[in-house]
Order: sequence, then C-alpha cells, then structure tokens
Amino acid sequence: MALNNLIVTPPPHLKSKEQTAIAMRDVLIALAPITIAALVAFTYNALFNIVVCVGSAMFFEWAARKIRKKQVTLKDGSAAVTGLLLALLLPAKIHWLNMIIASFVAVVIVKELMGGLGRNIFNPALFGFVFILIGSGFLASWTGHLGFLPAGFDGVQTATPLAYIKHGLDGAPSYAALLFANYGGAISEVGCFWILLGGAYLIYRKVINWVIPVTILATVFILAYILGSDGLYHILAGGLMLGAFFMATDWVTSPMNRWGQVVFGLIIGICVVLIRLYGGPSGAVAYSILIGNAFVPLLDRVFKPKRFGEVVAA
Repeated sequence: MALNNLIVTPPPHLKSKEQTAIAMRDVLIALAPITIAALVAFTYNALFNIVVCVGSAMFFEWAARKIRKKQVTLKDGSAAVTGLLLALLLPAKIHWLNMIIASFVAVVIVKELMGGLGRNIFNPALFGFVFILIGSGFLASWTGHLGFLPAGFDGVQTATPLAYIKHGLDGAPSYAALLFANYGGAISEVGCFWILLGGAYLIYRKVINWVIPVTILATVFILAYILGSDGLYHILAGGLMLGAFFMATDWVTSPMNRWGQVVFGLIIGICVVLIRLYGGPSGAVAYSILIGNAFVPLLDRVFKPKRFGEVVAA
C-alpha cells in the first residue's frame, strides 16, 4: 500500500496566485521599453546580441537540466530574463563568443550548479557580465554616438559618460541625452527614461517594491555630491537605473526584511560611488550589486522578520 507523506509546516500559511512565470512575464514586459529603444538605436547589432544571449541562456538551462536529470523549467521564463538582461548589459559591438561564455557562466555555474532558480547567491546576469568584463576587457573599446546612421556603421572611439566627469573632460552628454537619447556604452544606456517606465510598471504590479531602488539612487546622489561629484549625473549615467530596478531587486539575491533592504541599498550605493570615483567606472554597478548579494545571508540573519503568533515574554 502506498503511503502519502504529510508535510507539516509552521503557520501562517499564505497562498498567492503569483507564480514565477507570471513574475518573469512582468519583468519582460517592463524591459520592453528599453529593449525597443536599444533596437531603434543600435539596430541589427542590438538584435544580434539579444538573440544570442537569450538563445544561449535558454539552451544552457535546457542542457543543464537534462544532464542533471531535472525537470526542464524553460516555461518559467527565468532563462529568457537572464539572457535579455545580459544582452542589455553589453555594448553593441562585442564578439559573439563573449556572449555565449557569459550566458554559460550565468546559467550553468551561477544558477544551475547552485541548485537552480531560488538557490543562487549572486545575480546570474551580473555575474556572467563581470566574468567576461574581467576576463576579456571588451569595454576597452567604447561604442560612441551611433544615432540613426546607415547599417554597417562601426561606431567611434570615445570616452564613457562617467569618464567625462571623473577626469573633467569637455563634451559630456547632457542630462537630457542621458534620459532619452544617449547612444553610447551598453545598449541599455540609450536612455534612463525607458528604464524608469519599466521600473514603475514593476512597482505597480508589485513584482518589486520601491525600497531598494530608491535607497540606492538616493545614496549615490547624496554621497557623490558630498565627495565633490555630480550626483544627478551619476544617477543617470552608467547603467545605474537598470541595476537599481532590475538587478538589485531580484527576489532571490536581495534581503527579505524592509530594514535589511535599506542596508542592502546603502551598501550598493556607497560601493557604486567609491568604485566610480576612486577605481574604474566600467562595471561599478555590477561589482557593487554582487558585493551587496554577498551580504544578503547576513542581512537576513540580522534583520529577521517578526514571527506571527510569537508570545512576548513578561
């Protein structure tokens, strides 16, 4: 006779209609504005990056699950989200092999070998990006202003927006350009406005809350001005918006408690400014969020949520 196992867990038992697939769908919808803007700005270069990154991320997840004899979970959309985020982190001109290596590191090593979705310590897309950033130095050649130019244009060599303010160079993109039409750097750096649209959608859908992104942006803004730099420019440039709304808010790699999220945001914001001003601007947001990810287990231990039904000692 087969016996059914009864699993007893402590109350309260909360039931929600929200599922991983629905949340990932919302993230893809939120990424639509910046993805469309990138496709308009970088045309077939951006399309090629997105196809390679999303395709390789999904393939590696399928292969890893098959090899490990686990249920294939492509339908939850997490691999597609990882691949799209990775593509948005990369410049328009990058060798296809770098993208495949980054996807392999993100999906197989950081996600699947850690036990799968929900068990990874670090954000997969950021880890894959940092791996090739350190290993290949592909950001040494910066893709400058492309605009609406004919196909086949190879770009120009120019300084990054953050390099302008760090070294006091002339000709830095304006605030308006950084908001709506800055065609330089990663393909997601075509305009912060499009990322803000997506972030607002995620907050409206309650996929994320406002605490982490607001804490990060406020910390960067204030600390940059304290250290004699342009805080508003730091917020608008260098992919900080994408990191604050789409990377740092990852459910798995961010704290559960509200105060833990505040400290998490402070850690990331402080690291971003210090790395940008006293280190190298490229990859500062990625490094900072990964550093913050490393503190999450400690923050969850320190800022424990209050237990329901806990009896207060007399």
